[in-house]
Amino acid sequence: MQKTSAKPDDPKPGHQAPEFLVHEDGDGVGVIVVEGIKAGEELTGWVMAQDRTITITVRNDIPIGHKVALKDFAVGDGVRKYGVDIGRVIAPILKGEHVHVHNLKTRRW
Repeated sequence: MQKTSAKPDDPKPGHQAPEFLVHEDGDGVGVIVVEGIKAGEELTGWVMAQDRTITITVRNDIPIGHKVALKDFAVGDGVRKYGVDIGRVIAPILKGEHVHVHNLKTRRW
């Protein structure tokens, strides 16, 4: 399946549109913004506050709107997204893995 952007193409010629977004340095996860992400793919992400790009190789298929780990996490670690602590890790997470309800207990519930 070909990945499709969930937002308009990057307006800067020669630049790839990001496949995940990170709000600021210090966030532990990025949010996938394209469909069709498959395990083993190398993705480009945009760290918005610092206006820089990063890359990561994903370990799992990850649906659009879900999170990818930017570092390894141990059980009990806090996870930051958009500069906010969003919850605690309930199962070990490796860099590049899908982060969701199977390995993260969110602060919302």
